[in-house]
Amino acid sequence: MHYTDYQEQKTRGTFDFPIEFHHVDARHPRYQMPFHWHIDYEFVRVLSGHLSLSLNADTLQLFAGDVALIQDGVLHGGAPVDCVYECVDLDLGGFLHGSTMYKKEVEAVQNHRLELDRTFPKDSEEASVLWRLFDTLSGAQEGYEFITQGLIYQFIGLIIQNHRYTVTDAVTQRGLRRVRQLKNALGVIRERYDQPLTLEELAGAADMSPKYFCRFFSEMTGKTPIDYLNYYRIECACEQLLYTDESVTEICLSCGFNDLSYFVKTFKRYKGMTPKQFRKGQIV
Repeated sequence: MHYTDYQEQKTRGTFDFPIEFHHVDARHPRYQMPFHWHIDYEFVRVLSGHLSLSLNADTLQLFAGDVALIQDGVLHGGAPVDCVYECVDLDLGGFLHGSTMYKKEVEAVQNHRLELDRTFPKDSEEASVLWRLFDTLSGAQEGYEFITQGLIYQFIGLIIQNHRYTVTDAVTQRGLRRVRQLKNALGVIRERYDQPLTLEELAGAADMSPKYFCRFFSEMTGKTPIDYLNYYRIECACEQLLYTDESVTEICLSCGFNDLSYFVKTFKRYKGMTPKQFRKGQIV
């Protein structure tokens, strides 16, 4: 079983209320945010510290009070530094289903002809509404579902009123092609991280030569392909250490490592502790 598949494909909320809230601190198994994408929209607010958030080919620097918006299909990953942050995932189409208000604009957003602004500083109108949204979902007091839906409509209204969007152009479309190539390679890592993988296989998924692929991958992610593969495997190992009773050796093998000492050494490089120390530290 791929634990990461479960994390990414699980249903958002319920059919009638397609939204989820997550609080993330250093104890969370996905505190470091590996590159991924999904069909939902996601808001991220930073409560403390610093979060470096990569969206497609851009990198945003977020600090306490800032809120970021990640549209559906956008490749993203994050590197927190002494950071506590929260995420709200929602099916925007589910919330707007049946609404005729601004139908043309909503369809343009869903088809990515309009790209919404990605960051909302803590002193902006939009951030104020989004902070209320996070607080409402965190508290989940009686009637919070109605307040949540109202805040989402209020946020969309501010986006339209304040023109917090841009029309996509040819340059943007070319950038999206590079993102699709990267997604193809990341898709191979996600599906086969527990198996032997070669640089040639990853480059082939992106339809590139290995030499060019290495430069391309490093430009897009800040890591070499092999470094990212090991990083992703360690993140998967963290989830298994937290959610299963499997031994460290079993987890080592199930995450694509064939040498226990190398697994432990790599784990310490990324997490600053051994797998056993990580598991012990997560027990509350």
